[in-house]
Amino acid sequence: MHDSGLSFIFFEVSALVMLAAALGLAGLLLRQPLVVSFIAAGILAGPGALGIVQSTEMIAVLGQIAVAVLLFLVGLKLDVKLVRNLGAVAVATGLGQVGFTAIVGFLLCLVMGIDPLSSVYIAVALTFSSTIIIVKLLSDKHEIDSLHGQIALGFLIVQDIFVILAMVVVSALGFGGGEGETGLQEILLLAGGALALMAFVWVFVRWIANPLMALIARSQELLVIFAVGWAAGLAALADVIGLGQELGGLMAGVSLASTPIRDAIGARLAPLRDFLLLFFFIGLGAGLDLSTLGAQVAPAAVLSVFVLVGNPLIVLAILGFMGYRKRTGFLAGLTVAQISEFSLIFMAMGIALGHVDEGAMGLVTLVGLVTIALSVYMITWSHKLYVLCEPFLGVFERSAPYRENADSAPAEGEGPDVVILGLGRFGCRIGQGLKERGLEVLGVDFDPEALKAWRAQGMTAQFGDATDPEFVAHLPLARVRAVISAMPRGRGNVLSEADTQPALLHALKAAGYRGEVAVTVTRGAEADAYRDLGATLVLSPFEDAAERAVEKIAEACA
Repeated sequence: MHDSGLSFIFFEVSALVMLAAALGLAGLLLRQPLVVSFIAAGILAGPGALGIVQSTEMIAVLGQIAVAVLLFLVGLKLDVKLVRNLGAVAVATGLGQVGFTAIVGFLLCLVMGIDPLSSVYIAVALTFSSTIIIVKLLSDKHEIDSLHGQIALGFLIVQDIFVILAMVVVSALGFGGGEGETGLQEILLLAGGALALMAFVWVFVRWIANPLMALIARSQELLVIFAVGWAAGLAALADVIGLGQELGGLMAGVSLASTPIRDAIGARLAPLRDFLLLFFFIGLGAGLDLSTLGAQVAPAAVLSVFVLVGNPLIVLAILGFMGYRKRTGFLAGLTVAQISEFSLIFMAMGIALGHVDEGAMGLVTLVGLVTIALSVYMITWSHKLYVLCEPFLGVFERSAPYRENADSAPAEGEGPDVVILGLGRFGCRIGQGLKERGLEVLGVDFDPEALKAWRAQGMTAQFGDATDPEFVAHLPLARVRAVISAMPRGRGNVLSEADTQPALLHALKAAGYRGEVAVTVTRGAEADAYRDLGATLVLSPFEDAAERAVEKIAEACA
C-alpha cells in the first residue's frame, strides 16, 4: 500500500503543476510571462480559494532551491571582463534610473503613510526590472541587437549588480544583532566565515574550475546535476555561515563565470529554473492574505503608475541628455516599465528577517502583477506607442543628438548609388558584389556590431532603423538608384507589425523616393503583396540559392 501522506503530496504537486500549466496557457494567449500565471496559480491554490496548497514546507524548500539556481544563473553572467567593459551610457542610465526610482518611490511610500523601513524595502524593490522578460520580448521582436536593445541590456546589467549589492546588504543586516560580547562574537564569526568562503571560491576559480568543468562537460547529464548541486551546496554553506542562501547561490555562479562552458550551463538550467520558480511564486501567491489586499489597492495603483510612467521617463531624459534621439530613449525606457521577480525575492528576504510584514509583500506583489502585465503590451507595441507619444517628447531630445548622429552621419561626397538596409550575411554579400562592379554602396543597420564589421571591409555605413520614417526621410536618397532591403524577417502574416519591410516601403513613398526598391521574401506568395506596396524587385535568397546550386550540380554531373 502507498503511504497516504505521500499520496496526498503527489496529488498536491500534480494539481499545482496542472493548474499552473492551465493558467500558463491562458497567459500565453494573453501574451503574458509565466511569472504572472504562476502567482495567479498560487493565489487560486491558496487557502483563500481552492485550498490545494497544504505542504507549505516542501513548497518553501523547492522555492529556496529555485532562488539559489536563479542567482546562480545571474552569477554566471557576471564575468569580470563583462563588468569591466560596461560603457558610460549603461552605467549612467542604470545608476540614474535606480537612484531616481528609489528616492521618489521612498517619498511616495512615506506620503501614503507607510513606515520608513518598509518604505526603504519597497522603494528598492521598485528599482529592479525583469531581465528575463525584457530579453525575451526584444528577442521575439528581433530588436535585441538594435541600439536601444543594446543600451537596455547594458543598464540591465547595472541593475543586476545593484540587485546583488542590495541582497548582500540585506543579508548582512540580519546578523550581528546581539549585544556586548555576544554581538561582537557573531560579527567576528560572520567575517571569518565570509573570508573563508571567499578564499575557497578564489582557490576553486584559480586552480580547479577549468579542469573540473572540462571533465564534467563530457556528460551533459552530469553537467546539469553538478551545476544544481554546486548552486544549492554553496547556498547552504553560505546560509550556515550566516551570509544567506542568496549570496551563496550567486557566488556559485560567479565561480564558474570565467569557464568556457558557462553558456552551456545557463542554457541547460534555464528550463529547470523556470520549473522550480513555479513553486516559489506558488508559495508567494498562496501566502498572500486576500482579506488584506483590498487595503493595498490604492497604494499599488499609485506605485504602478509611477513604475509604468516614471521609469521610462527618467531613462528617456538621461539618454536625451547624453545625446540620443527621443525615439531611442523612448524605446529603451519602455523596457524598465515593470518590476522584477527579484523584487519579490528581495521582499521575501525582508520578511524572513522581520524587517517588513505581509502587507508590504502584498503591495509589491500587486505592483508586480500590474506592471509586468501592462509592460508586456507596452514593449510589444512600442513602435505604435511611440507614434502616439512622439509629439510630446521633443523636450527629451537635444537640438543636435550628437552621440547618435556620430554614428548616423551621411556618407561623404555626392551620395551613394545603392542603399542596403540590413547588414547580415545576405546584405553583406550583395554589398560586396555591387562594390566590385563599381557602385557606391551605403550600408544601414541598427546593430553597432554589424556596422563595425561592415566598415572593417572598407564600406560606408550609417546607423539607423528602417522602420523609423524620420530616419528614412533623412537618408541621402538624391542620386540613389536602388534601395535594397535585406533585413531579418518577422514572423506571421506578411503585413504584420513584426515585418519591417511594409513600414520601409511606406516611409520611402512618404519621402518622395522614386527609384528601384528591392525587398527580400521567404515565400513566393509574398511577392504580390510587396509589389502592391511599391516594391519593384523581389529577392528570394532560398530559391535563388537553390537554383544556383542546381546549376552547379548539373554542370558537375555533365
